[in-house]
Amino acid sequence: MIHSMTAYARREIKGEWGTGVWEIRSVNQRYLETFIRAPEQFRGLEPVIRERLRLQLQRGKVEVFLKFTANPAHVGEITINETLATQLINGAKWVQTQSGGDINPVDILRWPGVMEAEEVDLDTVNSELLQGFDLLIEDFKAARASEGANLQELIEARLDGIVEQVGIVETHLPEINKWQREKLTQRLEELKTEIDENRLEQELIYLAQKQDVAEELDRLRSHVKETNKVLKKGGACGRRLDFMMQEFNRESNTLASKSINTDITNAAVELKVLIEQMREQIQNIE
Repeated sequence: MIHSMTAYARREIKGEWGTGVWEIRSVNQRYLETFIRAPEQFRGLEPVIRERLRLQLQRGKVEVFLKFTANPAHVGEITINETLATQLINGAKWVQTQSGGDINPVDILRWPGVMEAEEVDLDTVNSELLQGFDLLIEDFKAARASEGANLQELIEARLDGIVEQVGIVETHLPEINKWQREKLTQRLEELKTEIDENRLEQELIYLAQKQDVAEELDRLRSHVKETNKVLKKGGACGRRLDFMMQEFNRESNTLASKSINTDITNAAVELKVLIEQMREQIQNIE
């Protein structure tokens, strides 16, 4: 099974502490590149997340987002620093005496350190968030696999098209050889030169060798077979498939350069189109 580098997944985790929402998306990239955006209190999870991504993915630009909403009802016991509060009140009374103003109790409570709430157990929250992240990775890999199956289907259709074009060229080879012989004979007759059958055969052999495309056709078929083999093997095969596209292009260019017939020229152009279509799809394969 092959996997696409383009995918998206989302998973929501709820607990007594609140709600966490994981999102992950990726696009094609030559190597694995990860970006993680999380609230400040969860920065400690970043090394763990990067390692889990590294173990599960091979290539792609991967972005991970964590949104966290605390549950207001899930607050620990509130404590008041009475000593600090008393000092503030005494100081506020002095200011009140000097200015003739009033003391607002809320302002006293808002002063840093006067009122504190017991912090949520972050270890528990982190553990549950990471469990949700593991499930997110599975969803993400499934999305990649689904898109990869679609890409494989498209590539296999183009490979069938290449085999079809190779067959078309082979069908026209006898006709081309006959046309070459007739054209050379006609030229010799126009020059009113006595035709030397031995020399004619030598010239025809030379032309046949110069414009023989049988080797290119064999290689194209071999590349189709190898590409199908890579697709069936699956895994992280994007680089291997990209190399195969280079080999396909080399043979199609040679075929086009040897073309002396419109049918072969058309086949060579169609091959280039099919190869380019495959190359574009392969850029998204892990």
